[in-house]
Amino acid sequence: MPETNELLQLVPKAEAKQSMKDFKSDQEVRWCPGCGDYAVLAAVQGFMPELGLAKENIVFVSGIGCSSRFPYYMNTYGMHSIHGRAPAIATGLASSRRDLSVWVVTGDGDALSIGGNHLIHALRRNVNLKILLFNNRIYGLTKGQYSPTSEVGKITKSTPMGSLDAPFNPVSLAIGAEASFVARTVDSDRKHLTSVLRAAADHPGTALVEIYQNCNIFNDGAFEVLKDKDQAQEAVIRLEHGRPILFGTDDSKGVVRDSLTGDLHVVAVTEENRSQILVHDAHAPSPTTAFALSRLADPDTLHHTPIGVLRDVERPVYDTLMADQLDTAVEQQGKGDLGALLAGNDNWTVAG
Repeated sequence: MPETNELLQLVPKAEAKQSMKDFKSDQEVRWCPGCGDYAVLAAVQGFMPELGLAKENIVFVSGIGCSSRFPYYMNTYGMHSIHGRAPAIATGLASSRRDLSVWVVTGDGDALSIGGNHLIHALRRNVNLKILLFNNRIYGLTKGQYSPTSEVGKITKSTPMGSLDAPFNPVSLAIGAEASFVARTVDSDRKHLTSVLRAAADHPGTALVEIYQNCNIFNDGAFEVLKDKDQAQEAVIRLEHGRPILFGTDDSKGVVRDSLTGDLHVVAVTEENRSQILVHDAHAPSPTTAFALSRLADPDTLHHTPIGVLRDVERPVYDTLMADQLDTAVEQQGKGDLGALLAGNDNWTVAG
């Protein structure tokens, strides 16, 4: 079972107790009124004091998009970087400065289109990063084109006859890339969002948190089935480690494994099948069940959507492995000499 992130001990602690106010910058927050980003920002600002870390040693790196304005509004260090490249930039920062708590804020377009390769390689390397992927299933900043998570048939400015692309499931993608921590939450559920952020912060290595986020201008109501009280009871599967996977009115539905195919199915709970209800194990070494859980959600209706921590396992952390290699090299060969390297035998003169 994963332990508390010991890498956090490398980050200097705050000298005094902090509050949400300490993490609010002096910049005017400029998102469309009603945008789900406001709720996520408030949750993150409210959660940061729990870490007890010095603000000067917390960094938010973003790419391009509505969500990527995030660093402006956090009273920490931060960088509004290049489209899709936030994980690459954050990897360099986290690997070279282990005294920093590094967070990436990205969107479904930024992370899964131009930034797709950077994302999956950060996940497979298991760099000590916390990646918050805001998924509104649309390109909001550029005014409403379909995105890599938009459903098939989505009519937008760039797909007037309906999108032909099959959408990515970000959680499935992350699990397939061997991510050691994968979770999903919803912008409007402050309590659940905060609990997931807490679990991500405690995880050593890359933690990916997909946040369903409403774009009320270009894709309003995309996740209404998960937010409406009556519909959500039948649609949302809340995962809790060590507990049977039950949901619906009076826990009338559950998730079972098909004994022949190994697939997972939603069933009406009866006395006969109650003992077969799957117990969630977020720490299972194999990603098989976590991946199967991620596939339960219907991409069009969002019925049977799991939220919570799907996977939380220990894997070697890239930053630690690299630091160990550098220490070994210094012990065996001494500190390097950059001047000698540049003036060594491996150089040449270009004739004029």
